[in-house]
Amino acid sequence: MRLFHNHLSSNGRRVRMVAEQLGLPLDIVKVDLVSESERARLHEINPNGKLPVLQDGDFMLWESCAIMQYLCDITPGQQLYPQDARVRADVNRWQFWACQHFAETISILAFENIWKGMIGRGEGDPATVAHAEGELRQLGAVLDGHLAQRDWLVGEALSLADIAVVAPLMYLEKARLPLGDFPNLMSWFERIRQLDLWKNTEAG
Repeated sequence: MRLFHNHLSSNGRRVRMVAEQLGLPLDIVKVDLVSESERARLHEINPNGKLPVLQDGDFMLWESCAIMQYLCDITPGQQLYPQDARVRADVNRWQFWACQHFAETISILAFENIWKGMIGRGEGDPATVAHAEGELRQLGAVLDGHLAQRDWLVGEALSLADIAVVAPLMYLEKARLPLGDFPNLMSWFERIRQLDLWKNTEAG
């Protein structure tokens, strides 16, 4: 299987973390998003022009959480995506929350605090940053409260829920994410940072 990926993509990192945990080898195809020609080729395999994209034979799949679920579904005996309908629905809930709310808000701060200056768009807009920080604190409180009496988001072990939510925290320091005052969230993040699936996907 081939994964079209850029090391700056937290969505791509989600997929790599799942493959790492499942022991699935992926042929990483690095896509230079600055290159017009490579962006054009990316649109040929994903009409949205975004990463990651998984190629498994003649099957092309985009959207990180769909790829994560697919990798689990083709791996016998895996534990990241449980078969029980209610447990799986709970895992799905957190994946959707991650994509729709948590990662989306983090991406605003990453753009304002990191990428904007790098592409010559000037300083981050204070009003945009302040609004996104407020939103992220609200989301952080939800996550912190949920983790008050548990080590993992769903059940008693790491699942796709944790991986989906944690990936954009790779920008915790650089994007100046205001989450340091949430002890349960930070303890959970530190647990994941000690795992091989995090350490082995930090670059590349």
